[in-house]
Amino acid sequence: MSKEKIAIAYSGGLDTSVMIKWLKDKYEGADIVAVTGNLGQTKEIENLESKAIKTGASSFHFVDLRKQFVEEYIWRALKAGALYEDVYPLATALGRPLLAKALVDVAVEEGCTMLAHGCTGKGNDQVRFEVTFASLAPHLKVLAPLREWEFTSREAEIAYALEHNIPVSATKKSPYSIDENIWGISIECGVLEDPMVPPPDDAFQITVSPEKAPDQPTVVDIEFIEGVPVSLDGKEMTGLDLIVRLNELGAKNGVGRLDMVENRVVGIKSREIYEAPAATILHFAHRELERLTLEKSVFQYKKNISQDYANIIYNGTWFSPMRSALDAFVNETQKPVTGLVRIKLYKGSMSLLGRNSPNSLYNEELATYTEADTFNHKAAAGFIHIYGLGVKTFNQVNKNNG
Repeated sequence: MSKEKIAIAYSGGLDTSVMIKWLKDKYEGADIVAVTGNLGQTKEIENLESKAIKTGASSFHFVDLRKQFVEEYIWRALKAGALYEDVYPLATALGRPLLAKALVDVAVEEGCTMLAHGCTGKGNDQVRFEVTFASLAPHLKVLAPLREWEFTSREAEIAYALEHNIPVSATKKSPYSIDENIWGISIECGVLEDPMVPPPDDAFQITVSPEKAPDQPTVVDIEFIEGVPVSLDGKEMTGLDLIVRLNELGAKNGVGRLDMVENRVVGIKSREIYEAPAATILHFAHRELERLTLEKSVFQYKKNISQDYANIIYNGTWFSPMRSALDAFVNETQKPVTGLVRIKLYKGSMSLLGRNSPNSLYNEELATYTEADTFNHKAAAGFIHIYGLGVKTFNQVNKNNG
């Protein structure tokens, strides 16, 4: 009987490091193909190949997904205004379908028989990975070691890693679970599981506390073309470079710290800490430009689509006909969303300083209360009469009927 060949989504963190050794033991020396996707993370990317091989992997693939992540995932979510439950810009959630796709691509290329991920049995990521696997490679068996192995805590995993000389960065003293990409950082576990405990300073990875941010604000000009940011302070930049720079500026000013209790896919509430400077700034700027350029009914209806789109990302159904259909709507709405937004970053806050667009629907001559006013005030009486006629008639009839 031939050995199994298992492609695993490998981050180099505690769970996936322990998983290599555990899978090799369970499947009697199976070949482990470790796959890491580069989404712009800065933690735990040094010496990943040697670490994976030392831990027991037969081969290692490092796939640079950053450009694709920005252009095909992040910009789509930004144009849609996708903020889960009005707060979370979906950094981790957006990365999962792309990582899962990259894993499938390598698995097919390598002739693997199984796919494995390091997601827990009560988290969202297991859904995101496995729904994507089912969509793209239904013929491959899926393994989820964390749902069946004997470890009941991170402390137990750490002890196992130490016993088997598996190098991991998590410690009993600092047990945070951290997921990072260029769109944001997710931080959980440890004392953060108590929603009454303020996040300790060491929980935050890139942002300074607002109290320690500079006393002088930072002003940024962001230019968009059809809903996509293309330049910063007058300098054209690639999407990747623009996000990296905004992360630096936002982090320096304490912008982008999020603390929320959210509704997970599996039905439980979870307290999550996020750092997303660039995402927070860009969503704010994009929304303000839409206020200037979108017709009223489109602007208001799109809020419903934004939540639907966020749910699709969060719930793991990126490769679905619904997402494709919503993309068509969103792309149509974004045609006039071109212009510049000026924002002040200061001690954890963002302030709108100005915005302009060649497609602006703001007409100063109609809006002004000066002598330059061109609005036809006399037309208002007839408008109000017709506009309120239905409500007026209803109340007259029902009042007369007691």
